[in-house]
Amino acid sequence: MGPRDEWLAMVRRTEGLGYSSYLALDHLVRGLDPVASLTAAAMATTTLRVGGFVFDNDFRHPAFLAKAAATIDVLSGGRFELGIGAGWLREEYDQSGIPFDPAGVRIDRMTEAVHLLKRIFREEHPVSFAGEHYAVTNLVCPPRPVQRPYPPFLIGGGGPRVLSVAGREGDIVGITTRARRDGTKETSDLTAAATDQKIAWVREAAGERFDQIELNVVVGDVVSTADGRVEAERLAARYGVTAAEILESPQVLIGSVDEMVERLLERRERFGFSYVVVTEPNLEALAPVVARLAGA
Repeated sequence: MGPRDEWLAMVRRTEGLGYSSYLALDHLVRGLDPVASLTAAAMATTTLRVGGFVFDNDFRHPAFLAKAAATIDVLSGGRFELGIGAGWLREEYDQSGIPFDPAGVRIDRMTEAVHLLKRIFREEHPVSFAGEHYAVTNLVCPPRPVQRPYPPFLIGGGGPRVLSVAGREGDIVGITTRARRDGTKETSDLTAAATDQKIAWVREAAGERFDQIELNVVVGDVVSTADGRVEAERLAARYGVTAAEILESPQVLIGSVDEMVERLLERRERFGFSYVVVTEPNLEALAPVVARLAGA
């Protein structure tokens, strides 16, 4: 990440290119602090939505996350999205001394945090709550968020347990690769078939509210090229899948601008993805596609 002026220019460039949101990672070992950077991004722009992608629940007590989230929502004029996750990168847990509990414990704790956050946002204060992992007594926690009853919750993952929670609790559900027990990512499950299974878990948990959920996907590789097969073979070797699976994966985008536009529209039709996320290095590469799809 560059100096202040370069970072602000990047955020404003993101808005100028027609992107709808700026999302900040929450990792101790990389990047800027998300609370501070999202506040700065909101103040430096006028239409860009901002959000955590995602806040690691283990790094902040829900009461303090609620205060930070509502503050950003107020200062942005209601442009905030609250992404929250159970944490997965073991490296930062080990470095900071935060216990890296089994995935089930982390997911249960995050689920309880979501319940508490929603109560803090929507109920009259003081708020009291007693759960297995968190308890607050006569909590008074201003400000109120602008978006009512609360900013949209973005919850995602790659396994059945966390995606079931996302289906029940999320307004936006992110479909991503599965986290392994050792705190690394299983990159080979980026295939279309794996994606179908993940969406099925969300659908089953969401029930009748599934149609109200916005589906989100991270496109980690954007390659503008006239020879997509060569790039597909290269990425297939990296991820341990076939070139055909790479070309069909909703987490990879290869081809000309026309081909990328067509593939994104096909994936929206097949999977339901209307919220596509790219990383900063791919900002300019996807810009012509964003321009073509604006309002589509």
